[in-house]
Amino acid sequence: MDPRIETLSEKRLIGKRLRMTIANDKTFDLWRSFMPERKEIKNSLSTDLFCVQVFDASLDFKGFNPDTEFEKWAAIEVSDINYVPDNMETYTLAGGLYAVFLYKDMASNFGETFRYIFGTWLPQSIYDLDKRPHFEILGDKYKNNDPESEEEVWIPIKPKNPNK
Repeated sequence: MDPRIETLSEKRLIGKRLRMTIANDKTFDLWRSFMPERKEIKNSLSTDLFCVQVFDASLDFKGFNPDTEFEKWAAIEVSDINYVPDNMETYTLAGGLYAVFLYKDMASNFGETFRYIFGTWLPQSIYDLDKRPHFEILGDKYKNNDPESEEEVWIPIKPKNPNK
């Protein structure tokens, strides 16, 4: 499973967010709150949904564990943020270099792919993990709880420091 490498331009998003951990996963609650209200968002650029994980700047991923807190967003990309529906917020997704993995399967089976990306691909690649948000794009082929589902997993990367 080799990724494509892309340089992402900055994106403006509107959506909802919750703090959570892997052990205390509130993803279902977040999306259950967001989905009925998403049509209130004006100027959306596509029907793609963004699931963004924002980690604290001080986080060292070597110490990441199921109790590590992070912020998760359910959002849509918009052309401008002039109108923000009640109960929603804006988020600017910084641009940069990303490894993009195509994931095909149910979200509940993502653990094996996660281990491959961070345990095999990343250490063997010419990249290091960058301290920017991770996200998934849930496009037209995404089907919740379906083994035929497809989504893109965007992992922030930077060239390895050759002086390490």
